[in-house]
Amino acid sequence: MEGLASMGYVNPTPIQQQAIPAILEGHDIIACAQTGTGKTAAYILPILQKILYTEHRHLTTLVLAPTRELAQQIDQQIEGFAYFMGISSIAVYGGGDGAAWDKQKRALESGADIIIATPGRLIALLASGSLNLKHLRYLVLDEADRMLDMGFYADIIRIITYLPETRQTLLFSATMPPKIRALANRILKSPHEVNLAVSKPAEGIKQQAFILYETQKIPMLKWVLAQEDHSSVLIFASTKENVKKLTSQLKSQGFYVKAFHSDLEQHERDEILREFKSRKLPIIVGTDILSRGIDVEGISLVVNYDVPPDVEDYVHRIGRTARADRTGTAVTFVNEKDQRRFADIERFLGKEVPKLEMPADIGPGPEYRKTGTNHKPWKQHNGKKRRPASSGRPGKGKFRKSRRST
Repeated sequence: MEGLASMGYVNPTPIQQQAIPAILEGHDIIACAQTGTGKTAAYILPILQKILYTEHRHLTTLVLAPTRELAQQIDQQIEGFAYFMGISSIAVYGGGDGAAWDKQKRALESGADIIIATPGRLIALLASGSLNLKHLRYLVLDEADRMLDMGFYADIIRIITYLPETRQTLLFSATMPPKIRALANRILKSPHEVNLAVSKPAEGIKQQAFILYETQKIPMLKWVLAQEDHSSVLIFASTKENVKKLTSQLKSQGFYVKAFHSDLEQHERDEILREFKSRKLPIIVGTDILSRGIDVEGISLVVNYDVPPDVEDYVHRIGRTARADRTGTAVTFVNEKDQRRFADIERFLGKEVPKLEMPADIGPGPEYRKTGTNHKPWKQHNGKKRRPASSGRPGKGKFRKSRRST
């Protein structure tokens, strides 16, 4: 209770209300809720309570996470919750220097109660024989959908072979595609299910979109950033190359911004996040590695510079704002080739995202057609393939909201 009070917790969120009692009763759990609803505390709090009454506490709990940033974030939250309880944790992940690895290894040898690990690093430890999980009682898969998206299915199954069959397994995910169901059926026993607003963004997120040409994105981004004095902004681009290019262009325009991507060393990524959390750095441009690995209160604006590749990534990207019942804005730039992809996202959401009018000094964008413009069939003509001429009329320079816009 002292830990909860020190971290500012007053009332449990819906996912915590439903998951905590079931976990305390010993059930396996498969829980699905949108990002930013308090899932970490939903499994950490009851596990901490159980550890207090566990006879053999050494390495009783394993939490698997898809990224280093998420592993670090979970470790920090455990440290806060368990500060008054004498329960220890260690985040184990790759990408650091030798000193960081030595620190992780010493913590494991001295008897940490909880390990938070990325699958690759954990398998290396298990395969080398330097880690024994025979006393493990609790297994948590956090952001399970992301781990499968990143190709960790085989690693997870391999890790399971090192664990005792008698254990409590908790699977938490923001989305519930068939592959997650298949994994749950394989590793969970008669699980208790918790489903809250499956795969839907938090209601506090104000979603908007601009329909534009690729060449209009940079001036449009400058215009969006100039509308309000945002102290905390995340901009998502789909590739490392786009992240680097966009960051350079924003710097040349006088913005204080840094790039976040997998080419950076771990200490560089840590320093960027520290600056961002302390409000010294107002803008980060990153790939989807950021969409699951950062939990910062007060992010007021998320910009999808590129439409994300699938609806799950869209949910996670915009879920960085409006966390814990706060509000925030998510803006998506939709060029001609991404229109069908964005229409798929709207169908998934069950509503149309409002399309805002382009500023006059930037000029008109293309017409928004839900079928997109990059999926026209190829036809044979004189032995060569060519696209048929467009049958749609060109845009008239001003975006008109759909009648169904909300």
